[in-house]
Amino acid sequence: MAALTAWISLLAAAASSSSSWWRRRQVAQPEGGPASLGPRGQAALRAWPPPASTRGAMLRRLRGFVLPTAACQEEDDTFPYEILFQDLDRNGDGVVDITELREGLKNWSSTFGMESEKEIFKAGDTNADSGLDFQEFMQYLKDHEKKMRLAFNSLDLNKDEIETSEIISGLKSLGIDVSEAQAKNILRSMDSDGTMTIDWDEWKYYFLLHPAKTIDEIAGFWKRSTVKDADLGIRDTSAERRLWIIDIGESIAIPDDFTEQEKSSGLWWRRLVAGGIASAISRTCTAPFDRLRVMMQVHSSESTRMKIIGGFEQMIKEGGIRSLWRGNGTNVFKIAPETVIKIGAYEQYKKWLSFDGAAKIGIIQRFISGSLAGVTAQTCIYPIEVIKTRLTVGTTGQYSGIIDCGKKLLKQQGVRTFYKGYVPNMLSIVPYAGTDLTVYELLKNYWLEHNAGSSVEPGLMILLGCSTLSHTSGQIASFPLTLLRTRMQAQAQKEKTTTMIRLIQDIYFKEGKMGFFRGLTPNIIKVLPAIVISCVAYELVKRPLELT
Repeated sequence: MAALTAWISLLAAAASSSSSWWRRRQVAQPEGGPASLGPRGQAALRAWPPPASTRGAMLRRLRGFVLPTAACQEEDDTFPYEILFQDLDRNGDGVVDITELREGLKNWSSTFGMESEKEIFKAGDTNADSGLDFQEFMQYLKDHEKKMRLAFNSLDLNKDEIETSEIISGLKSLGIDVSEAQAKNILRSMDSDGTMTIDWDEWKYYFLLHPAKTIDEIAGFWKRSTVKDADLGIRDTSAERRLWIIDIGESIAIPDDFTEQEKSSGLWWRRLVAGGIASAISRTCTAPFDRLRVMMQVHSSESTRMKIIGGFEQMIKEGGIRSLWRGNGTNVFKIAPETVIKIGAYEQYKKWLSFDGAAKIGIIQRFISGSLAGVTAQTCIYPIEVIKTRLTVGTTGQYSGIIDCGKKLLKQQGVRTFYKGYVPNMLSIVPYAGTDLTVYELLKNYWLEHNAGSSVEPGLMILLGCSTLSHTSGQIASFPLTLLRTRMQAQAQKEKTTTMIRLIQDIYFKEGKMGFFRGLTPNIIKVLPAIVISCVAYELVKRPLELT
């Protein structure tokens, strides 16, 4: 507390002094470092940092005395920046290195994202010497303050203070829907005077050392962060991040959005790698149900319809236990190219469909971008889909592997066989992605609307439940088209070819409406295990990849 008292006294004296006095102060500093604060200031610095219990109060005092004071002083008065710089420069060498900045950011706020110090260094270290001297630090803060002023003005529609309604409307324009309770939580996280409105000083203080540069990045911070001191009530990063890597064997869901910070820091590719490994494990564990689904779709049109238990018995009898995983290697192999193509196409489509940068994209644009990205990815890897189906329904010894299957198909039926069932496959993307996204958002927003005020976050179990129901709904909505695709891909097995319209007629008249849902039961059964396995596998592989 002695350090706190000394600092308040020092800052109060600074606020009441004239700017001319500061010009006459003696300067004793290392090359590139800040001016000396004199005996009284040095005594305060020696007592720094205060105990953790008083640091939060200290920062609020710092805001109250230092930051507003800057507006009253002439532009060349650097005292507020010196105070902050000397706080960060723990060893007093006149340069803030990345370790000191990282520790300073933790003390300033625990809500900032991973590798925030790297973003600040990238923008502020103009001479690339792996350190911020005082001039670089001061210039970065001045430039950053201008950007934060633009972000503040874009939300402050009444040109006074930011209110709850302005948070709601501002985020809605960026494609993020929040309730009034969630908007109040956002305000509460920055509100230091209890008015439930945010003035410029409160905004500037909160984002002073935050690497966000635009209102879009600030919105992304609100959207993805779970604040410990004041919950934003939007969503939990860790829980939601577990959900986007969920794999149920049909990779036509809308991709996840990556922040600019994740892209620049390399987190995005580590998340993709972790997601790919988790997907491979999940698909391998649920492969028997996937093969049973394909077999029921192809063979259930015959007089003896395949049942779940009978189907497993028939597959084991024909090829042994290993036959349950027939075609799984191809299913795992296509994860990497499909994911890379889909993510790249999704980002490009978002840019084309957005009006002011890729970050400003609403739910409709996201749905369209995701659907088009799915079409692009499926078009590129569709021949692998056909090979996978042929391997799955093939008999023991018919094909020795992916390459052998591809050669035989090309030799016997030509290039066109690799795109059989393409049309129903493309058509299935819209109902699957649309239903999946809509059901998930409705369920999650319903929960948040009724519980955001009393709970920190939906939690993993709630989000898993929403995701399970949304994936199941998407599969049911698109399953008739999936069945048409699978039968057309496997037509050569019976040496007959038909069009999609003729196939629809045959199924309807011979099997009735339920004929379009053959194999749905094992497909639904595998959804929950696939989701759980994906999440567990992701947790196991993220530590080696330095993910949190």
